[in-house]
Amino acid sequence: MSTPAASGPAGRRVGVVMGGLSSEREVSLETGAGVVRALVERGYDCVAIDWAPGSSLPALLTEHRIEVVWNALHGTYGEDGAVQGLCACMGVACTGSGILASALAMDKLMSKRMFDALGLRTPAWLLLDPGADATEALAGWELPLVVKPAQEGSSVGVTIVAERAGLAAAVAEARAHRGPTLVERYIAGAELCVGILADRVLGSLEIRPKVRFYDYQAKYKRDDTEYLVPPVSLDPATTAAAEELSLAAYRALGCTGYGRVDLRVDEAGVAYLLEVNTLPGMTGHSLLPKIAAHCGIDYAALCERILALAA
Repeated sequence: MSTPAASGPAGRRVGVVMGGLSSEREVSLETGAGVVRALVERGYDCVAIDWAPGSSLPALLTEHRIEVVWNALHGTYGEDGAVQGLCACMGVACTGSGILASALAMDKLMSKRMFDALGLRTPAWLLLDPGADATEALAGWELPLVVKPAQEGSSVGVTIVAERAGLAAAVAEARAHRGPTLVERYIAGAELCVGILADRVLGSLEIRPKVRFYDYQAKYKRDDTEYLVPPVSLDPATTAAAEELSLAAYRALGCTGYGRVDLRVDEAGVAYLLEVNTLPGMTGHSLLPKIAAHCGIDYAALCERILALAA
């Protein structure tokens, strides 16, 4: 028996916006396809909106009479406050965080400044001036170091540098992407992410990639990464402290709806904030659905709960 068609929140039509114009277009299409399937399964009046290069997102939303956007975009324009601002101007509700929180979370430099100002622990960092010689600027820093562009997601353009000879190439890679270049101290230890839904911690997940760094390939392409829910390398008190720090960071940036916070936990059990993700992936490899599943929330139910929080 088919499920009776359901309306979106308050009877509105739902458009799952996916694809987009960023380097994460492929992943966004995978996220969006999963969300569409889930919402259709739940009986929602839901259509897929592929925002492709050369197309107009306002025109697409108008053409399909969209009243609620389930934002399945990742990266530039989708995650940085741009689409959130468009939806606000058009009077269309949108899932996830609002304009300012999205912009702050996407910009790693601004996030770092917020974390430091509020005393939220994050690895020591340096903004590398354009044109600066990395070897000279980082002469007093111990290796390894993490070099990253400030305005990309999914570990795009990120390099862990273990030898000084590799600094120039790492900086060149970061500078090929959006935003200024950040350098931060590498924290040896466990890779942790904390899922948040409706301003509450859902749970935590430990990541064990088979490669040294949980990069784009490990996130979306490889099938040998281990995901442990709950974390097994950390005692409950350490995990609880990391979750408390994550929720504080999420709230500090003004995030709403849902999100995922990425951290490193050193060998002494001290957690360090890396970043807050306001549009975490919803693919078969993604972390938030794994955390939700451990809490008894299946993928379709998670999509529906996120939709219910659209504003």
